[in-house]
Amino acid sequence: DVKTDLNLLLECLKYQMDCPVSQKEALITIYSICQQNSEASEYFREIGGLMFINDLAKSSVHCIVKEAALFTLGIIIESNVYCQQTLCTSALFEDLILFLTNEDSGVNLKRMSVYVILVLVSNNSNGQAYVRDTGCIGLLLRLFRTTLSTSDMNLSDENTDQCYQLWSSVCSTLCACVNNPQNEDNQNICSSVFPYAKEWLENCTEPEIVRPICAFVGLTVANNPYVQKYFVSVGGLDTLANVLIKLMHDSSMSHSSTKLAVVVTKTLDACIANDSTMGVVLAKYHTVSELLKLLSNDTLDIGEKMSIILTIGHCTEVCEENQCELLQNNGLPLMIQVLTESQDEELNKAATFVLQNCKQMTEKLSLNINDNSLNKNDAEEMDVPVRKRSLQDYWKKAKEILHRINLIEKEHNEEEVQGRVFVDRFSEADIEASKYHEMNPADPKTYRERIHKIVHCPQLTSKLDDQVLAQSVHSPPLKNKIVSTMDPVNASARQNYRSNIPCSVNKTQASSVHQSQSIKEKNACLKTQSSLQVVFSEVFFFFLSNLDQRSLYSERAKKEKSTLTTSASAKVADLRCFGCTAGGLSFNSITFTKMLQSCPHQCEHHKVILEAEERYKKELRKWTVCN
Repeated sequence: DVKTDLNLLLECLKYQMDCPVSQKEALITIYSICQQNSEASEYFREIGGLMFINDLAKSSVHCIVKEAALFTLGIIIESNVYCQQTLCTSALFEDLILFLTNEDSGVNLKRMSVYVILVLVSNNSNGQAYVRDTGCIGLLLRLFRTTLSTSDMNLSDENTDQCYQLWSSVCSTLCACVNNPQNEDNQNICSSVFPYAKEWLENCTEPEIVRPICAFVGLTVANNPYVQKYFVSVGGLDTLANVLIKLMHDSSMSHSSTKLAVVVTKTLDACIANDSTMGVVLAKYHTVSELLKLLSNDTLDIGEKMSIILTIGHCTEVCEENQCELLQNNGLPLMIQVLTESQDEELNKAATFVLQNCKQMTEKLSLNINDNSLNKNDAEEMDVPVRKRSLQDYWKKAKEILHRINLIEKEHNEEEVQGRVFVDRFSEADIEASKYHEMNPADPKTYRERIHKIVHCPQLTSKLDDQVLAQSVHSPPLKNKIVSTMDPVNASARQNYRSNIPCSVNKTQASSVHQSQSIKEKNACLKTQSSLQVVFSEVFFFFLSNLDQRSLYSERAKKEKSTLTTSASAKVADLRCFGCTAGGLSFNSITFTKMLQSCPHQCEHHKVILEAEERYKKELRKWTVCN
């Protein structure tokens, strides 16, 4: 049972005060039980074992007991946060300072003391404050400067190795003093040893030295612009760039050198992350090209690649020299390759960051090219906005023209359809009227009513009003007149007139209609339609000019119709035409001819008159068609 063992071990420590070896063995057993065991460490604290070991470290005269006691304290503190809070006091820090400053203290005792400081300040803002307030951090910085000599670095030597272990522990403790949580006050204090860190890096590129220094520098400058500027001012950024070049130019480029180059890269990124303008310093060392070479190494894991890409992004964020170097070394395709091949979201974000810099960079480069050409062609460059506006105007005008063309084509199609309907219906009306006249010429009343229905079809009247008259006559009042005068009496008179006059005209129009249909099939319908519209408009003018005269004859025609229908046998026997029986009725040449044409039995005298008039009208129609 762990608790029983801890109780027995604590009793052993208490009753073996004169036997340092037994105490050391008991302490080793205790830390082996409590290591990474928070419950055991907490129980040991509850039974008073933690404070007993603390007192033992201070009171024991045996060095081996002191060292073992401090190491056991460190293990227990690291395993349990309550033990850390219990021992995190200024008194303990002062005791540790005594161990470090005592000339009789050996290197191992100092190392164990530094280890206890490390676990007290790790993830503990109170410990960071105590290490600063007690002056312990100043002592650690002195150990950083003096523990090792830059002129004699032989780690194979046992004494040197012990000093190196102490120095490495000091570096780790300083890192804990400034980071997690970040402590700006401690960062500012630790920055005082940057010149010494720079000297170490200049004289030694061994991993044992570069790694601790890079870790210390990176955490000290992290998110602290003041410290970053100071590190750059002492030449630290130049030194890191040179170290990276040395590691990258290693002929063997061993795996260890690659990993160490990644460590240096992370430190570079920490130095310029908050102020990318300091990346200009790296341009003269061609750091971006070195980073691209490092990124192409196949042995890197995702975290290492992300660190390199972020460093490239910060280098190229505002520095045009680094941006150009990125393009010249095929950095853009490499970033795209990372995006296409990687499934890691954070890595893709880092690559996107670099690509965004590439976008800004190409815009700047194009502006620079334009600026260079501006010196030669200032006027042309100044006209760029004007040309853009002109181009927009051209597009607008082109769209308007296209819209107009579409409207014209639409109107053309509508006119073609309407003209085709008009021609077809007009020809059908003429053919039907002529057929009906041939079949029943002795029925003038029915004939006039039939012609009235054909000519004044509502659909055809609509087409004529809207299209033919509007386009050929160009007289809206005339159109209104046509509509207003279509009463039953005048309509019958007009159709009676039409049945006599345009008889041959109908044939001509019918042949013209067939001709127009053949022409339309040959894509010449517009010409035929316009000619038909002209002919039909002339016919309407003819009707309008004689409208009043036909109205005078309409009543007389009605009377004659009733007389003609009284007795068909009497008409046959009499054989006298309407012209002979008209007597003293009032007629003019037009109404009289209309009456004669409606007569089924014409005398020889009036027949000669009608034939002469037909020859005259035939010549007139030929002239009209030719025009």
